[in-house]
Amino acid sequence: MKFFADTADVDEIRSLGEAGMIDGVTTNPSLIKKAGRDFRDIIADICEATPGPVSAEVTALEADAMIKEGRSLAELAGNVTVKLPLTMDGLKACRRLADDGIKVNVTLCFSANQALLAAKAGARFISPFIGRLDDIHIDGVALIQEIRTIYDNYGFETEILAASIRSANHIKDCALIGADVATAPPAVLWSLAKHPLTDKGLDAFLKDWAATGQSIL
Repeated sequence: MKFFADTADVDEIRSLGEAGMIDGVTTNPSLIKKAGRDFRDIIADICEATPGPVSAEVTALEADAMIKEGRSLAELAGNVTVKLPLTMDGLKACRRLADDGIKVNVTLCFSANQALLAAKAGARFISPFIGRLDDIHIDGVALIQEIRTIYDNYGFETEILAASIRSANHIKDCALIGADVATAPPAVLWSLAKHPLTDKGLDAFLKDWAATGQSIL
């Protein structure tokens, strides 16, 4: 499974990259607002900080305007993936951009039928929002399973990018089902390495080592 960092914080992206923990980055208008910097400058910096796909989202609502914005974003760097909403206009724009060789991440997916349409439109990634489904008492992880089955049935190459990840358990469950990618906030990605028994064992080892009075160097 690939991990994408869902953030526009370049320092966090570099830190995660140094640990070998991420394969790409996703952004959205809310994350750009939080960063408080020029949008195009942020995307360019992120693309420089990671060699993997970097999702940059359009803000237009009509297909032709989405295509224009998408082409402009794709010119920022070779690893930009244009992020489009799962609307009919978004699907039209996806088809056109995909035909131009531009990678597209179709976002705000909440049903298997929507995911099927995105794959037929040539999306490189589909982003089902599992946390937001959980918020309204619908099993978000079950949606990942449905999409996985449909894509496998017909050989679609669109990658399932599990989004709106809220916990380490979300990532584990998506990995068990076979999601291709999980995008999560840095805090959730860092939490994957944590376990109280690891901390307890390390503390015991260090105390025993100190009692020997020895030094490795």
